[in-house]
Amino acid sequence: MDTVLFLLYLPLISYLLFKIYNVLNQKRHQNCYILDYQCYKPGDDRMVSTDFSGDVILRNKKLGMPEYKFLLKAIVSSGIGEHTYAPRIVFEGRENSPTLDDGLHEMDEFFDDSISKLLARSGVSPTEIDVLVVNVSMLAAVPSLSSRIMNRYKMRDDIKTYNLTGMGCSASLVSINIVQNIFKTQKNVNALVVTSESLSPNWYAGNDRSMILANCLFRSGGCAILLTNKVSLRHRAMLELKCLVRTHHGARDEAYDCCIQTEDEEGRVGFHLGKTLPKAATRALVDNIKQIAPKILPLRELLRFTIASFLRKMAQPKGAERATINFKTGVDHFCLHTGGKAVIDGIGQSLNLTEYDLEPARMTLHRFGNTSAGSLWYVLGYMEAKKRLKKGDKIFMISFGAGFKCNSCLWEVSRDLGERNVWDDCVDRYPPQTLGNPFMEKYGWINNDDPSTFQIPNYFMEKYGWTNNSEIPIAFQILD
Repeated sequence: MDTVLFLLYLPLISYLLFKIYNVLNQKRHQNCYILDYQCYKPGDDRMVSTDFSGDVILRNKKLGMPEYKFLLKAIVSSGIGEHTYAPRIVFEGRENSPTLDDGLHEMDEFFDDSISKLLARSGVSPTEIDVLVVNVSMLAAVPSLSSRIMNRYKMRDDIKTYNLTGMGCSASLVSINIVQNIFKTQKNVNALVVTSESLSPNWYAGNDRSMILANCLFRSGGCAILLTNKVSLRHRAMLELKCLVRTHHGARDEAYDCCIQTEDEEGRVGFHLGKTLPKAATRALVDNIKQIAPKILPLRELLRFTIASFLRKMAQPKGAERATINFKTGVDHFCLHTGGKAVIDGIGQSLNLTEYDLEPARMTLHRFGNTSAGSLWYVLGYMEAKKRLKKGDKIFMISFGAGFKCNSCLWEVSRDLGERNVWDDCVDRYPPQTLGNPFMEKYGWINNDDPSTFQIPNYFMEKYGWTNNSEIPIAFQILD
């Protein structure tokens, strides 16, 4: 009798076991791994110092002394060092009259360097790439840049390509999210994400302060990232994606307008950074944190924070500090977008981070500047070059972008990492003893600290009819 019952139930048991196996097997193939990545470092002939930046500013004859002073002050206090990179046309003095070819040539240099190095090091052939996602916000070419890469590397004709524009500094995590969603429905896929920004055609030649600031902050850079969901390649993986959350406040006019490409009163196209940007960024950060915190932090920390917040609300002691959540209970390393010194400081304060936590972002800003959507990967490269990343560590990435967006994700380190990548020739010099700008003494007059340091270019001397330095402090009072 028992044998008969067993034979009757055997098909049902087999079916249930088969379904369970399929579910578990499908989940194994949905994982998103980074096999390798390669950040871009232009040649030394494209290295831009503060002194050279001052010379470039002077070439814009639309600027008056207030704008000149404003830009120099932004440069020397930005946290950007003397070894960042600018587009080639800036060194040729053609930034005010770029061509489409300038933008395409800038991208080709990046493709040839980073993609080629990545594929060669990983041993993956271009014909083995199943998905290609390219994000370059401010260059819309026809055919698209993804098609340009496909043609350049002779990829398969059944490859799935995605070309993102207008997504801003947070676009690389948008690209990762596209790959992540594809991995959920397709097995054994290799994906290449290419993230950069084309600065050549987007130099602003006017005098609107909200738009000329972008000329000082953004620098050339980019990254190529190779991802897979192949179980057979899991042992080679560097990182595994655990969670990704995207927050978009584009429906709010204040957020939409704070970071936008537009025209000034004279019809010159530029990138406007509005005064409402900090407020929009804060709101987006808070909403993003609310979504991702329960996904990446342990239950005990969420309970502690909930109880602390409740007790503070009930007691409401005058002047009491608000309850803060401790991200370090679930995160080992913080990979922050290098939007600027104020951005890094703001995120550090919001998440209660130490200088050790902020060091990778600060050093990346100093060495490479704000490289838009590529900046996160330079920060990751710094942590790897410093041998901070050990198997099992959790890395929290967070970035901001036009829209206005705040995107974040959590990676788990799959093996001990220690490659020096793009930092190979300089990581031993970081962190330096000081991040102070070495040209502060030369440009000390921007803060009206010492009139003896006033070094006004002849262009302004002639423009304003000044005959000697004794007239300059008086002129500043009028101009300010």
